Amino acid sequence: MQNYKKFLLAAAVSMAFSATAMAETLKMGIEAAYPPFNNKDASGNVVGFDKDIGDALCAKMKIEKCEVYVSDWDGIIPALNAKKFDFLISSLSITDERKQAVDFTDPYYSNKLQFIAPKATADFKTDAAYLKGKIIGAQRATLAGTYLEDKLPDTEAKLYDTQENAYLDLTSGRLDGILADKYVQYEWLKSKDGSAYEFKGDPVVESDKIGIAVRKGDPLRERLNKALAEIKADGTYKKINDKYFPFSIE
Repeated sequence: MQNYKKFLLAAAVSMAFSATAMAETLKMGIEAAYPPFNNKDASGNVVGFDKDIGDALCAKMKIEKCEVYVSDWDGIIPALNAKKFDFLISSLSITDERKQAVDFTDPYYSNKLQFIAPKATADFKTDAAYLKGKIIGAQRATLAGTYLEDKLPDTEAKLYDTQENAYLDLTSGRLDGILADKYVQYEWLKSKDGSAYEFKGDPVVESDKIGIAVRKGDPLRERLNKALAEIKADGTYKKINDKYFPFSIE
């Protein structure tokens, strides 16, 4: 009888240990300064499309605890590779240069790059001749910043640590325009500060694929891809999309 009690105790301890071992915590890395994709609310909580997608993926993967790690944009990929968090979901464009440092999942949305400028600048054009000597803002280490530097070398590109700081300089009259992701600009143009500005011309990049980044060789990539396909199939993705946009960004 005593040996049987010992057996039951050992079994209970083993089961408790197994349950603990199976419990999984993942951290998602987010900039939290890029509304409506990622931002902080009045209480300081991280909110936005990226956060909601990250939470939905964690739920599909049955992650017991999914936490948020906030990082400055300039250091967000090094932070991932330094294991400060497990995956990076912060509206990151999939580029060949970034693929050298991280692995990407399948795209979780598609974006476009487009200029905005004051409505009063009716003659604003997006060609190199017009933009020569103009001061155009963009966020540093983004596809927009790279486009200005590579495609418009005669334009004075002014790069910022956050998109919000670029908007501040635009409204202060220190910029002639901004080049950025269309869907981020779409949100800002609806605001009081953005009401005097508008999109100019057609998008200069039509298909900017946005992915989730993981460390090189991390099998988490395949789990995220599976979960992403599942939230698209069961309608979860559409619900999140419709919460932020009256059109599909998939």
